[in-house]
Amino acid sequence: MTLAAPDYVPNDTAAADRHYVSPPRRPQPWLADRPGELTGGQPMGAGLGVPGPDQGYALRLARRFESELLLTPGEHAADAVAGCVGVALKRAAFFGRAPVAADLEVAFRVFGFLPPAPDESLVAWRKELFAGVSHPHHYAEARRLVDLVPEAVLRQSTSEVEAACAADRAKLFVLSQ
Repeated sequence: MTLAAPDYVPNDTAAADRHYVSPPRRPQPWLADRPGELTGGQPMGAGLGVPGPDQGYALRLARRFESELLLTPGEHAADAVAGCVGVALKRAAFFGRAPVAADLEVAFRVFGFLPPAPDESLVAWRKELFAGVSHPHHYAEARRLVDLVPEAVLRQSTSEVEAACAADRAKLFVLSQ
């Protein structure tokens, strides 16, 4: 049944008869020739980090920990988050996955931002290490923080890291660089 329509309404009956048509074939293969394209795979080396999927999610996860952080006068949550997010991302990348809350927990706990409370010497050391790390111009300092925690520590479970922190937190860092 066809309904009447005013003359000013377009009535394209050919549109109803259309069907899928493949796009024209590209005669040339696609090449990664634009500026910024990675042609030889992900670059590896000192200071380049470890790539992993969905790394921005770590910042959202870190917000959940901000109210629990053990900060002393002169320390800022933004600096703690900026420094520990890199450590958490390194841990997640070792496991080949996106960051999860356990990655942030390990990072915050290693540096004494989560219980058990660290001793005074660690607090003084970390206060110096984390000072201003949240500022974008302090990338080198943030990378140094990431490099302080060895892979063996990052591959431990959260309970193993918690036990190691209670026993001797100084053994969790690589201090000779």
